[in-house]
Amino acid sequence: MEPTTERPEGVPGPDREHAQGVWARLRPLVLRLHFYAGILVAPFVVVAALSGLVYVWTPQVENALYDDLLRVPEAATSVSLAEQVRLAEAEVPGTRADEVRPATDPGDTTRVLLDVPGLDSDAHSGGRPTVFVDPHRGEVVGVSESYGTSGALPVRTWVSQFHRHLHLGEPGRVYSELAASWVWVVAAGGLALWVGRSRRRGVRALLLPRRGGGRGPTVSRHAVVGVWLLMGVLMISATGLTWSAYAGGNVSDLRTALSWTTPTVATDTASAAPGVDVGVDTVLDEARGAGLDGPVSVEMPADHVAPYVVTQLDRSWPTRADSAALAQDTGAVVDVVRFADHPLMAKLSRWGVDLHMGLLFGVPNQILLTVTAGGLVYAIGLGYRAWWQRRPTRGRAGVGRPHPRGSFLSLSWPLRLTVVAIGAALGWALPVLGVSLLLFLLVDTVLGWRAGDLSGGSGPRSGRPDHRRPRSSPAPEPPVPPRSGSRNRA
Repeated sequence: MEPTTERPEGVPGPDREHAQGVWARLRPLVLRLHFYAGILVAPFVVVAALSGLVYVWTPQVENALYDDLLRVPEAATSVSLAEQVRLAEAEVPGTRADEVRPATDPGDTTRVLLDVPGLDSDAHSGGRPTVFVDPHRGEVVGVSESYGTSGALPVRTWVSQFHRHLHLGEPGRVYSELAASWVWVVAAGGLALWVGRSRRRGVRALLLPRRGGGRGPTVSRHAVVGVWLLMGVLMISATGLTWSAYAGGNVSDLRTALSWTTPTVATDTASAAPGVDVGVDTVLDEARGAGLDGPVSVEMPADHVAPYVVTQLDRSWPTRADSAALAQDTGAVVDVVRFADHPLMAKLSRWGVDLHMGLLFGVPNQILLTVTAGGLVYAIGLGYRAWWQRRPTRGRAGVGRPHPRGSFLSLSWPLRLTVVAIGAALGWALPVLGVSLLLFLLVDTVLGWRAGDLSGGSGPRSGRPDHRRPRSSPAPEPPVPPRSGSRNRA
């Protein structure tokens, strides 16, 4: 019989390889990517999830900590808004009112945000001195700092900045963008792996975890939790990327190119009578008459001819975000932009950000984000536990090994080109993901080269040709004739 060369273990024959589907060929690559991305990026995701979970509840924390600044006893009468502004400016000499947020409910204080001479406009994204005035008694109840367009107070701002950049400034923003860029990749890859593994066992195996101990049930719980959290994770990732440092810039450029930006009121209409100011009370009344109800912000004129700008601040559903420009000399509305007239993508962006921050649907929104963040941390913990359970239990100590190298090189050229094209497109759209992926590939290639194992171990482990003779199957032995007197019959 002719000798037959044995095929290395784990390498499919030509017929079987031809019969494999695209997913069967891509699965080893997805498995290796899911493993390494999960192991290396998960710590950043945990920090972002836990800090985001805390931030979601900061409105309640802020109301409790600053109750003496935010709340006053109700009364039937109030002093004019202009008088409240005068009191605030007198409280911090050398400043002028830049923005006023009138009391909305009878027990609220009025906030007067002050402009400090010498403080450039970029610093306004940081802290601004804010005076809190009792609108009924005409008394200043306190002074603090508020931050950003939301007017957040110091504690809420501290948590927000930790969540955003770990108090490291702009360089620290890379951490949150790294987490937001990778978490959806890991989640989507995990879903594909789990669906492929569970499809023969039905929907129950896909959505309900296995019971018992050992690595199998741990992997099952890890995957099932990920399936249930997938939509929330995708939402948080997408909305978080919109205001990230690098991907967010690409999103802004895309929105500008497609005219999806948020429209703003025109403020280039100068007063017909320069120097004449009807006052903030008249302006607020006119804005209320134009339909700008609820919490509002009144931006004071920048000079003696610029208009007032009044903007609604309610970010709960249904969103109230109309804005109007009103002439300084007459109080007449010179331009108004309704949220209902915003482009659809601008509305979706507004809703997405408010949903991400837990503002859109109030407490139910906060509970949903809490469950998503807590569940994500739990799923990551299960992933690390499954990795630990995969470690060698005999011989040398170690941790669970990843899927072998060589999954990309084993693909056909069309699949390789497709993978490279998708990776390049994602790397362009999400630069932090692209750079981190290139670094991972570089490090993995160097480690594989040093180990002589760039192909996953299916070939020789050195550059020298493999001169080992192929193993052949042994020749069959001749049949043994039956012994004399045996009961067996031929």
